[in-house]
Amino acid sequence: MFKKVLIAEDQQMASISIVKTMESLGIAQRQYTYYCDDALMHIRKALQSGDPFDLLITDLSFAEDHREQKLKGGEDLITAAKALQGDIRIVVFSAEGRPAVIRSLYQELGINAFVQKGRRDAEELSSAVETIVKGRTYMPLEIKKTNHHHNTFEFDKLDITIVSQLSKGTKQKNIPSFLDANGISPSGLSTVEKRLKEMREGLGFSNNEQLIVYCRDYGII
Repeated sequence: MFKKVLIAEDQQMASISIVKTMESLGIAQRQYTYYCDDALMHIRKALQSGDPFDLLITDLSFAEDHREQKLKGGEDLITAAKALQGDIRIVVFSAEGRPAVIRSLYQELGINAFVQKGRRDAEELSSAVETIVKGRTYMPLEIKKTNHHHNTFEFDKLDITIVSQLSKGTKQKNIPSFLDANGISPSGLSTVEKRLKEMREGLGFSNNEQLIVYCRDYGII
């Protein structure tokens, strides 16, 4: 099990709950702070003393108050922490629920686990820590499901362009003109219709509106 954890959370009750969860896991050293700048300072000091943190648990959103902060939120803190200590493990503990945002935390920031605040979050946090201490990545079941769904169809640039135009209000019959004007080929109406049909069938949708919503939700367009 990890020996030393740093908790960055600006809500006192949430911090206390996380500390108790870490205590139940037998993590001996538990420190928490309300500010991202302070969290980075603690990580730096721990490294300098030769006793670094094993794990950082952080929220994404931090309320502003009288103290001006260089790091504006959890994403900034994660980036700075990994630049300072590349092997520190990261758990994001947040109310964020958008799959596209959560996926980006894994893909772009390299987090080790995400736990959504809510019912049974203490239990899930314990599971997340127990998973990553074994060297594995912890991903919530709902995100695994959406990732599987997301991967059932591979969008190429033409697909994304077609859906983007639909989302902007361009009529399907007018998309070929847009493709021609921008030097994109193939650009025929039959191609547009075929690609839309393949996307809908690949993702199990019955109409273009569902396809557009899906692409927006998952950051494809």
